[in-house]
Amino acid sequence: MCITKKAIVFLYLYVTIIRRLQKNITNKQKLMKKVLFIDRDGTIIQEPEDFQIDSLEKLSFVPKALSQLRKIQEELDYELVMVSNQDGLGTDSFPENTFWPAHNKMLQILEGEGIVFDEILIDRSFEEDNAPTRKPRTGLVTHYMQHEDYDMAASFVIGDRPTDVQLAENMGCKAIFIGDKKHPKASLTTMDWEQIYLFLKGQKGRTSRIKRATSETSIEVAVDLDGSGKVDLQTGIGFFDHMLHQVGRHAKIDLSVKVEGDLHIDEHHTIEDTAIVLGEAFLEALGDKRGIERYGFSILPMDETLAQVALDFSGRPWLMWEATFNRESVGGMPTEMFYHFFKSFSDMARCNLNIKVEGDNEHHKIEAIFKAFAKAIRMAIHRDPTDLEIPSTKGVL
Repeated sequence: MCITKKAIVFLYLYVTIIRRLQKNITNKQKLMKKVLFIDRDGTIIQEPEDFQIDSLEKLSFVPKALSQLRKIQEELDYELVMVSNQDGLGTDSFPENTFWPAHNKMLQILEGEGIVFDEILIDRSFEEDNAPTRKPRTGLVTHYMQHEDYDMAASFVIGDRPTDVQLAENMGCKAIFIGDKKHPKASLTTMDWEQIYLFLKGQKGRTSRIKRATSETSIEVAVDLDGSGKVDLQTGIGFFDHMLHQVGRHAKIDLSVKVEGDLHIDEHHTIEDTAIVLGEAFLEALGDKRGIERYGFSILPMDETLAQVALDFSGRPWLMWEATFNRESVGGMPTEMFYHFFKSFSDMARCNLNIKVEGDNEHHKIEAIFKAFAKAIRMAIHRDPTDLEIPSTKGVL
């Protein structure tokens, strides 16, 4: 097959254009803004029985709303937009001169706590008017939906009424419902603003990057526990890379490990120190462990081999090891170092590890252990965003 010079030039231009487009899309995704569209009455401030906050005496805040909104504004990368229905505002039934003093006082208090809304959107219509601007209709927020800089899928509507959840669905957002009965379409149902803050904080992902340098090794490990199994491994030991690949792939975590070790001496420092840094990275990425399963286990067959791994991210390191090998090394790795790898990981990640394997082929036995270890990790780090309690009766792990 003969390829002409013209075809080569065309192909080069095509690939160049595609790469630039992909880069532009990636940069655009990084720059897209996220928004919290927050209801007012019953969400930020208490709603009275007559549904009108028309005096300073009626103004009081929902518990923890001030403290947690401040943390959200200071720590998280969301714009804040207030979206509120105020039935008949400006009519005889709800004169403006009774609305603005309490509203402005609320904003003054919020600002004093460091909470400033990027925009405040108020609909004045009655429900029976069916106005396009009245929640759950989207007339008030159309400019966010149509603006290419805003990521609706990563944004949330927070409110105490089903219409707020419906607004989120109409906008293509997710919803946080403030109530005591679970809403089936809400990502989170809670009466506690602290839970809202923790949930939103968790949306940032559980990532960590740890660097460690000694006279024997220089190591950098990055993990994303909410990744998809992408790996970038450079330990200098091919079989070790192969085993760590199993961890990333089967635990569905993104894992990068880059090591410069004294392999001219032997493999010991590289393997042990990598486990130490990997354990530190897991510990940091897990944070306070709210909402995780905590426990994980896997019974994994691989040909004639059966590996069993159970782990508990308990905050207490312990290793039970039932594995014997009849060869001194596999793929250039001393078999005695596998115990050291898991012991060091357990110590630094502060987890309980129970590992057992039986079989005849040493390669199968080692690989089965790593795959079962990965499956157990995947189970243990799974997080339920609707239940962000610490998985311990002690209240801390």
